[in-house]
Amino acid sequence: MADSHVPWLGTVPKHWRLVRSKWLFTKMDRPVRSSDEVVTCFRDGTVTLRKNRRELGYTESLKEIGYQGIRRGDLVIHAMDAFAGACGVSDSDGKSTPVYSVCAPKDEVANSRYYAHCVREMARSQWIVALSRGVRERSTDFRFATFRNQLVPVPPSLEQRAIVRFLDYADRRIQRYIRTKERLIELLEEQRRAIIHQAVTGQIDIRTGQPYPAYKDSGVKWLREVPEHWKIRKLGQIGCFSKGSGGSKADESKTGLQCVRYGDLYTHHSFFIAESRGRIKPEVAEVSYTPIRYGDVLFAGSGETLDEIGKSAVNLVTSSAYCGGDVIIFRPSVKVDPRFIGYATDCPYAVHQKACFGRGITVMHIYANELKYLTIVLPNLVEQAAIGLFLDRAIATIDRAIARTSTEIELIGEYRTRLIADVVTGKLDVREAAASLPNVDPFATDETRDKVEPSIDDHWEAPQPVAHRSRP
Repeated sequence: MADSHVPWLGTVPKHWRLVRSKWLFTKMDRPVRSSDEVVTCFRDGTVTLRKNRRELGYTESLKEIGYQGIRRGDLVIHAMDAFAGACGVSDSDGKSTPVYSVCAPKDEVANSRYYAHCVREMARSQWIVALSRGVRERSTDFRFATFRNQLVPVPPSLEQRAIVRFLDYADRRIQRYIRTKERLIELLEEQRRAIIHQAVTGQIDIRTGQPYPAYKDSGVKWLREVPEHWKIRKLGQIGCFSKGSGGSKADESKTGLQCVRYGDLYTHHSFFIAESRGRIKPEVAEVSYTPIRYGDVLFAGSGETLDEIGKSAVNLVTSSAYCGGDVIIFRPSVKVDPRFIGYATDCPYAVHQKACFGRGITVMHIYANELKYLTIVLPNLVEQAAIGLFLDRAIATIDRAIARTSTEIELIGEYRTRLIADVVTGKLDVREAAASLPNVDPFATDETRDKVEPSIDDHWEAPQPVAHRSRP
């Protein structure tokens, strides 16, 4: 190894050369063809037709001034987003905004996909941010004029192919692992919802794990039958509603009384409020905010999605606490277990009811006049307490599994980042490993990416180290 004297690169193998990018790539300026569709360079390194990701959510240009042609295999660098990793090799022919630098290798010395990894490593190491001349943070402008003057490593051509081959295979395995773990989290969350729904609607007796001996028709289509001895009640029959009030976030302080805002109900609290995220000074709370008690159910009065409409949590704070505006407070007038009511008012069938009550287009609103018709089923207090305790334990187990799986995804992501950095900069020699790996189609879709495609590299052998070459 030898010191490259390039901050983002560090030491490199002695037989690697260092040259400026202008000796390897030419900036292309192709005319746009009538059949070309828009290509987008994403921050995850994918460069593809934007329709391959999604149809909506993009900023559309009224006039495509300065648009340029892109060809499959071009190295594409997003000048404004390169600092975040927006660099890759296009998998499609198309056209793009002039903010992209479309580069083609001058000869076989440069492998576009290897140098896409190099640019992404410049981004990961914050080198591109360090080159920024803007005043505003992250206002980078990594155009070809800057890229062309950067010193980059030049491994032998066969070694570049070995690195790309190895990283394609490793990335395919890692992405498959991540997809599997993400699917596991989805299944665990589905299991959690099912357990809550079955317990609070009486589909199973949590003491035996079996259905109750006798059931009756609830008269509610999404409830169907409920245990015969359970009572069917609407919230308006077992308590009263009131509206929260409060000022702005300017009232918040690091110390003081706990205060729950409507946004906290769908971003911070799940079923219960053990401690609020915000606090306010006592003198402000007493004048401008609404006090809440232990056992009060708080509903978010507005939200942007169906899951946010009427999102609720039960207040379990025993000390003085308050809520802000756009919060609907339900205070039970009959004896109920607070943990049971917390699960019952935000279980899947309750969420469905609240979504039906919501009004609005962009921002949905829900009111106490609708929430008073929210139907729940109530067993006796002993059963309520038992169900609350059972769900606490069951959900804690599932949440631990979800947290553990999320940690595994984070760790494998960190491993992937470190692996790419070490391989691209020559800290890890993968030539022998690459020689024994199957070929991977780098442009395969999710449905075909696990298939091994034939390639001219089928009989490729690991190259031997070559003598160090001087810079041109």
